[in-house]
Amino acid sequence: MSVTVRAPAKVNLHLGVGRRRSDGFHDLSTVFQAVSLYDEITVEDADELDVVVEGDGADEVPTDTSNLAIRAAIALARQVGREPAVRITIRKGIPVAGGMAGGSADAAATLVACTALWESGIDTDALHAIATTLGSDVPFCLLGGTAIGTGRGDQLTRALARGTYQWVFAIADGGLSTPAVYAELDRIREETPVPESATPHELMTALRSGEARRLGPLLHNDLQRPALRLRPALRRTLEAGRDAHAIGAIVCGSGPTCAFLAQDEPEAVALVAALAGSGTCRSVRRAHGPVAGARVVA
Repeated sequence: MSVTVRAPAKVNLHLGVGRRRSDGFHDLSTVFQAVSLYDEITVEDADELDVVVEGDGADEVPTDTSNLAIRAAIALARQVGREPAVRITIRKGIPVAGGMAGGSADAAATLVACTALWESGIDTDALHAIATTLGSDVPFCLLGGTAIGTGRGDQLTRALARGTYQWVFAIADGGLSTPAVYAELDRIREETPVPESATPHELMTALRSGEARRLGPLLHNDLQRPALRLRPALRRTLEAGRDAHAIGAIVCGSGPTCAFLAQDEPEAVALVAALAGSGTCRSVRRAHGPVAGARVVA
């Protein structure tokens, strides 16, 4: 028997990063949106825990216990009192180390898939609790849609978002280390007071309106400045998108993927063509949001 689950990538419409805490994490105030770039995970019974990765960037994904999907299977098995004897096949559709929560999506999908495969009957709250131990973005990849995240980003409240938003993603060569980007932010802020993060009320109002043109100028990411310091070439990518009439342009999470909000579907198609011909990125993908979180598809 096998179970297949699809989990979405995320884009941070707003990412406010507060002070570094004593546990090494930062307080966050973020607004997530799940978008229609997916990883697909199949789990099946096996003699021992094993993982196989397929698709673009597969050779960059670890297959040891640093892989979040493996950690998710182990954590859930421990919770339900059984051995994590499954084969996990990950088919990558989300950029690897691109700031779009690909590893977290894999973990969320594995939790959902193993729950179904083992018929464990574990409830949503317990699954969320396990997700929080795996990574800050894993709970949102379970939830999907549009949500406000606080704490480490794992304390979630659903946000009211009307309409469908058209996104274009410029995929860079190579990844960026999330810890390295946060460390660079800390260096930038060593002598600069850090304001308390707060939910951006104008952005929430724009989401409630369903108007992309109102949302675009309000996109914000505190990690963009350190990401650009570590990867200056991303400035050219952002400029290329703005020149091609994107109504919003931002680095995704810790980067290096860049996200562009388009007014509508025809504008998104034109933006794809412009970015593909700009020579500023490895590839370009189009998606829409919000979409559902990790769900069984087979």
